[in-house]
Amino acid sequence: MENRIADIQSRLSAIGEELTDISVEVLRSAVEAGETKRPPLDKNLSQARRAVERAARALETDRRQLD
Repeated sequence: MENRIADIQSRLSAIGEELTDISVEVLRSAVEAGETKRPPLDKNLSQARRAVERAARALETDRRQLD
């Protein structure tokens, strides 16, 4: 079971990194388009990234409890 949890945690971390990459792309595109405000999509991506990171941390805590 610990291996499965570790695998899920790893995938969540990768998803968090992907969300960060997409957010950077969204911000870069907004700057290039001359936008002066943060795009709403970036807010949603940041919120999703934080939720995924919280989930990954929660699983890390659960794995330590299994030891």
